[in-house]
Parts: sequence; structure tokens; C-alpha cells
Amino acid sequence: MSIQNKQLAFVFPGQGSQSVGMLVEMAESYPEIKDTFAKASEVLGLDLWALVTDGPAEELNQTHNTQPAMLAAGVALWKVWCAHSDVRPAYMAGHSLGEYTVLVCSGVLDFADAIALVAARGRFMQEAVPEGVGAMAAVLGLTDAQVIQVCSDAAQGEVCSAVNFNSPGQVVIAGNSAAIDRAMLAAKDAGAKRALKLPVSVPSHCALMRPAAEKLYVQMQALRFAQPDVSLLHNVDVAEHKEADEIRQALRQQLFMPVRWVDTVNALTEQGVTTIVEMGPGKVLMGLNKRIVKTSDHFTVYNPDTLNKLLEHYSND
Repeated sequence: MSIQNKQLAFVFPGQGSQSVGMLVEMAESYPEIKDTFAKASEVLGLDLWALVTDGPAEELNQTHNTQPAMLAAGVALWKVWCAHSDVRPAYMAGHSLGEYTVLVCSGVLDFADAIALVAARGRFMQEAVPEGVGAMAAVLGLTDAQVIQVCSDAAQGEVCSAVNFNSPGQVVIAGNSAAIDRAMLAAKDAGAKRALKLPVSVPSHCALMRPAAEKLYVQMQALRFAQPDVSLLHNVDVAEHKEADEIRQALRQQLFMPVRWVDTVNALTEQGVTTIVEMGPGKVLMGLNKRIVKTSDHFTVYNPDTLNKLLEHYSND
């Protein structure tokens, strides 16, 4: 019998946390990993597990492959957790693409539907902005307001926006390549510690993604969205949505609007959450979460050791 813990939130990472070899160690002990990837491979008509285990990285990093791979990874880890613990989170949130993982884990979307949807999302995003036209960069050491001002000044008629408010002093910007180059220089002039280009093929969460968002919205009309069985906070408005079309709209808007991660983590804390678990490869979100809320317990689950730490934590409760 599973028990919902009101002080526990699970969060799921998005693109940028993938790596060749992710979850290989988990797969040796937990059959749920390969089973989940096998289902995803069937939907896609390609061997997703082989791509994750053997690469090449250039292929895995193509957004139409990264998105289903990260979705499958998060869902697989969730299945492992559910098979080995009765403790369930009362809250969930996902960073960007991670929001789709949340929708599967909370019972809103069927896994096969979600895999096909995120693969299409990746294709629509790449079609909207040909390689080289757009860029993303991380700006470290400025306030949110400073980054917004830098983007506004650097745009010069092009798209240049603050798109991921990841942690205090870490904001990602996206838009046309030339505008992003101008913004990076301006950010350094304004006192940024660093401004670095991200190795991505698409500028997510900015106005260049509007055509992709409209195609995605049409694609979602054919899918069944059920009511979530936990509280979900969405990226675009840090709010809960339970009705099917509200969720579709939140996903549509998410493609061209910022990810408000700092607000999301703070909102979880305000709801009484004291433990935040990143469920997915790597530990990018845990690093951000620790900088946002220093008083919570932070965990990440991506290999047998990290899983056992969390299982022990709850068996001692």
C-alpha cells in the first residue's frame, strides 16, 4: 500500500542531463530500466537503449533523440522507486522537458503517447529554427533583472530573451545567434562572472519556438490527458492544472515562455515540502535546488548508490 508523503517532492530533469552510458549501472540490477527503454524503442522504431549505452554522443544530443531518452530515463527510475518503496511524493515538477516525465509518472499521459509526443516536439523544434540560426547561453553572476535588461538591449530587432531562471545568479538566455553573442558580451560588461554558450541545437523557451508550439498543440489534441494523482507545478506559471486543455495549454506555452525554476522550488517549500528528490540522470537539478533552498534535504537518484541512500532515508523514518 503506497503512502503519500506531504513533505516530499520529486523533480525531473530535462535536456542537458543526458550522457552516453547513463543508467547502465542501474540496468544491471533493475529490470525496469531496460523494460522501459524497450517500450520506448518500440514506439520510435529505433533502439533507444543502444543509443544511450553506446552513443555516439552527437546522435544522443540531437533533440529528437534526447527528449525520448530523458523521458524514458526518468520514467524508468520512477518505476524502480515504486517497485522498492511504498513512499510516494505529494508534489512533482519537471524542468522543461522533465514536465513530460512528470505527466507520465502522475498518470496524466500514457508512456507510449508521451514518447511519441516528445519525439515530435524535438522534430518541431528543430524545424522551427534551422541549425546555426538560434543559440542559448548561460549567464552567471547577474541578477534576473540585469539579465532581462541585457537581453532587451542586445535584441536589436531580433529575439533575445531570458528563458530559464535556474537558480539565484544563474539565468539561461535564448534567441537568434547574433543577438545571443551581443548579449554575452554585454553581460560580461555588466559584471557577469561567466557567459557561456550551451551545446544545444535549438533555442528553447523563446519566441522562435512559437511555430513548434502550435504544431505541438495540434498533436496533443489527439491524446488523452487524465487527471494527475499528485500535485504538479507547471513551468510557465508555477500553478497546478488538472483539466486536460489547461495542461495542453501549459505545455504549448512552455515552448516559448521561460522556465521559472527558482519560483517552482520556492513554491514547493511554501507548500511544506522539506525533501526534494531529483529523479533522473546526473545531478544538475539537485545543484540548482540546493542553491535555491538551503534548508531542505536534497537527494538525487540515478544509480544504485543514490537509490539506496534514499531508500535508507525513508526506511529509518
